[in-house]
Amino acid sequence: MNAKLEFPYAGKWLDALPEPALVMDPVQDRILEINERLLNLLGWPTHHRLETTRVTELFGGQVPQLIVLTDEALACGQAWSRSLTVARTDDTVIHLELSLARVDDAQGEPRILVLLRDLETLRERRERHEINTYHHGGLLHWQRIETLFRDIERENHMILEAVGEGIYGLDAEGRVTFINSAAERMLGWSKDEMLGRMMHSTIHHSHSNGEAHKLEDCPIYKAFKDGAVHRVSDGCFWHRDGFGFAVEYTSTPIVDNGQLVGAVVVFRDTSQRRKAEDDLKAALTEVKSLKHRLEMENAYLQEELIAEQNAHEIVGKSEAVKSQLRRIELVGPTDANVLITGESGTGKELIARAIHNTSKRSQRPLIRVNCAAIPAELFESEFFGHIRGAFTGAVNDRVGRFELAHGGTLFLDEVGEIPLPLQGKLLRVLQEQNFERIGDTETRHVDVRVIAATNRDLRAEINAGRFREDLYFRLNVFPIESVPLRERPEDIPPLAQLFLKHACRKFHRQGLELSFANVESLQQYSWPGNVRELENVIERQVIVGEGGKLRFDLPRDNTGPGAGIVARQSDFTVKPLTEAEKRQQDRENMVAALRQCKGKIFGDDGAAALLGIKPTTLASRLKRHGVESGRFR
Repeated sequence: MNAKLEFPYAGKWLDALPEPALVMDPVQDRILEINERLLNLLGWPTHHRLETTRVTELFGGQVPQLIVLTDEALACGQAWSRSLTVARTDDTVIHLELSLARVDDAQGEPRILVLLRDLETLRERRERHEINTYHHGGLLHWQRIETLFRDIERENHMILEAVGEGIYGLDAEGRVTFINSAAERMLGWSKDEMLGRMMHSTIHHSHSNGEAHKLEDCPIYKAFKDGAVHRVSDGCFWHRDGFGFAVEYTSTPIVDNGQLVGAVVVFRDTSQRRKAEDDLKAALTEVKSLKHRLEMENAYLQEELIAEQNAHEIVGKSEAVKSQLRRIELVGPTDANVLITGESGTGKELIARAIHNTSKRSQRPLIRVNCAAIPAELFESEFFGHIRGAFTGAVNDRVGRFELAHGGTLFLDEVGEIPLPLQGKLLRVLQEQNFERIGDTETRHVDVRVIAATNRDLRAEINAGRFREDLYFRLNVFPIESVPLRERPEDIPPLAQLFLKHACRKFHRQGLELSFANVESLQQYSWPGNVRELENVIERQVIVGEGGKLRFDLPRDNTGPGAGIVARQSDFTVKPLTEAEKRQQDRENMVAALRQCKGKIFGDDGAAALLGIKPTTLASRLKRHGVESGRFR
């Protein structure tokens, strides 16, 4: 319910207010009443004609802010702002704190009561040298002060009950003299329980951390000791039920005949606002941390993209490759650690990526660590990270590879190069999934799957004392051997064709094809550098090739595994398709899959699984080709 205001008698209680105030008609934009304190604040004469002054004129060019504030008061019954100013007659600009309350008149017409407080004056005025003299004035003086507080409460009762802020009065001893309904609700005490009670020991006895709040340090009591207004934005009041809540409050002294006799305290509960601010700070901190981690992940992934352009498929039809693929399908969906062994250049990292891509961690990154390229003194920082100042040159916090790989896979390439002292720490992380950054005491938990690769004989390294046996068993849960290229010469034609295609695109060369003699020459070579050497040889010939022909001058090894093997022409020559032919071929392939799966797209027995693509990808392609899956059911 809005408070009712009877005109023209409003001036009596308006002049009794301790703050400059006015009553306005928000519909007609008129000032109806104004008290003497506001006249003095603005420098207006006592005979100033209110009917000629509009509210919008008083606040100058701040009409939009005033409209928003007025609408809030009309809709909610109250409003508050510190964003408006007024100008005195001498052009001095006064910065204000405004409190608005809706107080309808007897006819139900909307009226708004506005309290205007000069922020600068409140900080500087009311210094008094004589305090507490009323204690020595006898019983008559004390009774007069009690009457003063009763009159303040009686004359301002409508205002005290209309505002949403908590308001209470104190005498010079700190006892409660009056309290409004809003303060009762926020503090949990009734008016009858609070009157005469020492306010400090009741609601203001401790800080928010539980530390005792000494009476002599209380800003509320200082108001009727030094005569100045005290504002606190980070205070704490205590509810009757024993919990504290954040408040901001203003303690304004009350002066009677030049003597300080008490104070009026106006407060509001800011606990929700503080919680929102704290949540925002925590969110910003988390965002900053995640941003740093994503930047680090992006840097690592960019390195991987640059280093590996052909890491999407394993090419080959030999029994060795088929065996690798079967083992990848077996171990991929699990979280088991994998140890990949084999000579350099055989594609161990390709196997690691295939395992990661078939695992449930495929949506998280595969973080690669080339153990052979890390200086011994930087291994621990590279693996586990460090905090700022942990050692000379540590100017910022650094996220280690284990932390980056959280939720994903960590690929330790050339794991046999890890220094023996660090192997124990690595073993602990594999066992417990916990670690600490260098210089930090916080233990961090990670969920990481480890795939390791090596071209060394780790058994021999164990016997030589250079590799821990317990670490070997922890890594070698599921072994996979990467077979050298010389033992699978039937894989050379498709690999050479793939590398030729990539090299032609990379070096912008057209019309180069592998001949039957080229492939036979490639198969007769033993390839000590394995697949990597084959790729380099192809690229080199693409660069130097002339007349659309490739020539490979490789030494023959007639005793090697490739001796006597003759490649079929179909292994290395493919008739090129036009774009239209390729689209028709794709359409026929999808239709064949839909027929076999009876129009089903999703699921393990669906056409998408049969084609080895995502169901959403297949659905998109079917739509593009105009194929309805329903007609095959």
